[in-house]
Amino acid sequence: MAKFKLDEVDHQILDMLIENTRTPFTDIAKKLLISAGTVHVRVKKMEEAGIIVGSSLTLDYAKLGYSFIAYVGIYINKTSQTTFVLERINQIPYVTVAHVTTGKFNIFCKVRAKNTEHAKNIIFQLDDIEGVYRTETMISLDESINDKKRLMHSIFQDL
Repeated sequence: MAKFKLDEVDHQILDMLIENTRTPFTDIAKKLLISAGTVHVRVKKMEEAGIIVGSSLTLDYAKLGYSFIAYVGIYINKTSQTTFVLERINQIPYVTVAHVTTGKFNIFCKVRAKNTEHAKNIIFQLDDIEGVYRTETMISLDESINDKKRLMHSIFQDL
């Protein structure tokens, strides 16, 4: 697959969208001294090329009552069961991230819960999945860094 070429205007558009995905194209256009139609066309091209994939919404989970975060390493009996186990994990809405990994765990998950009792129930659900023979849990005391914007800005500077 050919690498999509981004020019400086594309970088500037992406930079503004990284800061706030809800920035109106007209505001971007005014800041860059181009037309809103140009912004629209460029964003559409980046979407079609797979550079932009959707947009995201950031929530304050603590205000919603889900401030408890745990990370769960999952050991499975056979690596051939990975897909099956992931399908079952995907049915648990409080597991927000799951990675197939090398090293100690077969799968590593992020769990968001209301409190320790709720987290315990979620972890028990993970442990009860057929093919899972053991889990290991770490409790997050504080999510100190969660900043995708810095990474995206660095990537665009490297292009």
